[in-house]
Amino acid sequence: MPNHLESLEIFLQHHPDTEVLEVMLLDLVGGWRGKWVGREKMDSVVAGEMKLPHSTLAFDSWGRDLEAWVFETGDCDAICIPDLSTLVPVPWADRPTAQMIVSLQEIDGTASSIDPRNILKHQIDRLADIGYFPVIACEMEFFLLSLEQDSLGRPIHTQTDRVGGRMAAGQTYGLEIMGDMSTFVHALRDAAKVQGLPLDALIKESAPSQYEVNLQYSSNALVAADQAIMLQRLIRGVAQSQNLLATFMAKPFGNIAGSGFHMHCSLLDEAGNNVFSDDSPSGSPLLRKAVGGCLDSLSDCMLLFAPNLNSYRRFQAKSHAPLSPSWGYENRTAAIRIPASDPDATRLEHRVSGADVNPHLAVSGLLAAIYRGIHEEINPPDPIVGNAYNHLDTSLPCYWPDALHLFEKSKVIRESFGGQFQKIFSLIKRQEMAEFDCQVTPLEYDTSL
Repeated sequence: MPNHLESLEIFLQHHPDTEVLEVMLLDLVGGWRGKWVGREKMDSVVAGEMKLPHSTLAFDSWGRDLEAWVFETGDCDAICIPDLSTLVPVPWADRPTAQMIVSLQEIDGTASSIDPRNILKHQIDRLADIGYFPVIACEMEFFLLSLEQDSLGRPIHTQTDRVGGRMAAGQTYGLEIMGDMSTFVHALRDAAKVQGLPLDALIKESAPSQYEVNLQYSSNALVAADQAIMLQRLIRGVAQSQNLLATFMAKPFGNIAGSGFHMHCSLLDEAGNNVFSDDSPSGSPLLRKAVGGCLDSLSDCMLLFAPNLNSYRRFQAKSHAPLSPSWGYENRTAAIRIPASDPDATRLEHRVSGADVNPHLAVSGLLAAIYRGIHEEINPPDPIVGNAYNHLDTSLPCYWPDALHLFEKSKVIRESFGGQFQKIFSLIKRQEMAEFDCQVTPLEYDTSL
């Protein structure tokens, strides 16, 4: 791969002190797996000579093999295909380090059907086949906490009031609080600039110690998802370098707001026109079909948008986490919001996901739903006006076992993502659920001892 080797050489000329390359593979639960290689081995990685077990994609959240699947495959190897566009320095590392994302390819040359990046590429290709190209922007919330824990193992806030006490609320959009964390904020912005991540804004969110970071729009949905998960890693790395803990856990505290992952999406045609716009405030008929597909697919795709036990702690009334398959114009209580905008910027905002998602699977779920809506001409119900929590005639699966059951039986998932992914992702979540079912919580002891 001479172009890849040339790109590597140019990178090393610009970063001559680089000692280590982190070869990063994104698994299905959103964890980074891979290897560190020294400078002398980097050329073999970019030449596509590195391998990893195919089962690396199917670890559970604790990095354990998927016991129900790994041995029946013989635990075979797959080839790591490098993406040189993701080769960037790691500014928070102690030593000069670079990172690069790879995807897995089967030994026979076919793309792995359970690689999250390949799954997203498939959804992009399906839309391209009918003449549409998604534009995506991601917004994600996170908590910035102390590395210390209390006596029960719970995280401790970094945000306090002006006399040193804990805050009852988070001072939404509070500039003074941003000033208090300016060292972290500036380090985050500097690191994002080094990695070429296009930050749009960083704001103080509603809960104590909670923030939101927004990325600019990308006309390449794969790049948008790559940037989202690279930014999450960057935020964690910068926080750790300052003896802080950044978490994208969906609901780290039961009595305050959780963290969401909102996706904004419009579609372009081959001429670059936004097909969601027809110069009217309500948008085009194609926008409504896209909304219809999103709503009709929500229950089947819920496990992609809320993949973990803790994900379901977010779904509470009046919490800005939607409880029903609803939509509305400029309505943040609905699952799908159509923000007010200039006609050329007409888009939908998908508000269901928590910040603990795998961004590639969440964006894939969104694009698969939009494809269904357009291809099957699914029209939505009337938009919600007012409080969507007052309209719960139909509801989303707000419990992990219910979402998993719907996912593993879903014809929609099988047709959109393929049977192998449906089976393996279901088995991973079954294995994780079994682990949680074996644990006895402090609340149970407090209740029963």
